[in-house]
Amino acid sequence: MHKIKAWVSAARLRTLPLSLSGIVVGTGLGSMYSQFRWDIFVFALLTTVGFQITSNFANDYGDGVKGTDNENRVGPKRALQSGQLSRNELKKGIVFSIIVCAFLVVALLYLSFGTKYLLFTIIFGALGVLSIWAAIKYTVGSSAYGYKGLGDLFVFLFFGLLGVMGSMFLYTKTLYAITVFPAVAIGLLSTGVLNLNNLRDYESDKASNKNTLIVKMGVINGKIYHVLLITFSFLSMLAFTVIHYDNWLNTLHLVAFVPIFIHLNRMWKLKNTVLLDPELKKLALSTFLLAILFYFSFNIFS
Repeated sequence: MHKIKAWVSAARLRTLPLSLSGIVVGTGLGSMYSQFRWDIFVFALLTTVGFQITSNFANDYGDGVKGTDNENRVGPKRALQSGQLSRNELKKGIVFSIIVCAFLVVALLYLSFGTKYLLFTIIFGALGVLSIWAAIKYTVGSSAYGYKGLGDLFVFLFFGLLGVMGSMFLYTKTLYAITVFPAVAIGLLSTGVLNLNNLRDYESDKASNKNTLIVKMGVINGKIYHVLLITFSFLSMLAFTVIHYDNWLNTLHLVAFVPIFIHLNRMWKLKNTVLLDPELKKLALSTFLLAILFYFSFNIFS
């Protein structure tokens, strides 16, 4: 029972809603332009969960080995840091998670493309491999990109552009230029969650030579950066909404920005960045709410 709790802790279930937001929005777009399929939706969700858990295991391992997770860490205790799991156990967990992800990717691509779209299968298979690589290399290894200030870029690309437009493509087999707006919106909000995490961990990351974007730019500039992320996310989603406006119910999803802007005000006023930890959950859940309401706005009320 103790080990089960340790693995659940290492999986960091609170991060899952954010990772699913792009799939929900992509599915909403797929339903708008093509058709909804339950099998693709379920396996897209499972694949994304697999990627996220793999990333969480790898982050626990990478930060633990490098000593970034120590007694000065502000957020929840990590499994390796607290001694709940050993290095060897986490390694085995990462390998097992990769195998599960590979199976899910193959199943998802077969359901979506079958044997008819071989080129699409190859491209998305490569993207699946790249996603697994990105999940691991965020903190693992001497060339971990999370330690070089590149985490924000990768989150924007994988949670936003690939998560939204990639999942839409599974349904439509076509890309629509206009869908870049909701993809950018989700990508920026997801980057905002990472930015909050890095703001919270500014002191400990700096002491551990984890050169996140916040360590490079400082707290004040990091807060300004956060305001820009949220603002441009809203403008991107607003642009898509205006273009696809049919009736006032199509604006329902914009209600999710109310708690997001409330969060923004609190973030700006907080002097002690250590106190930002509760704001991560608020922004992540608000992004997930935005994704769900987006689906309803353009598929139920259109």
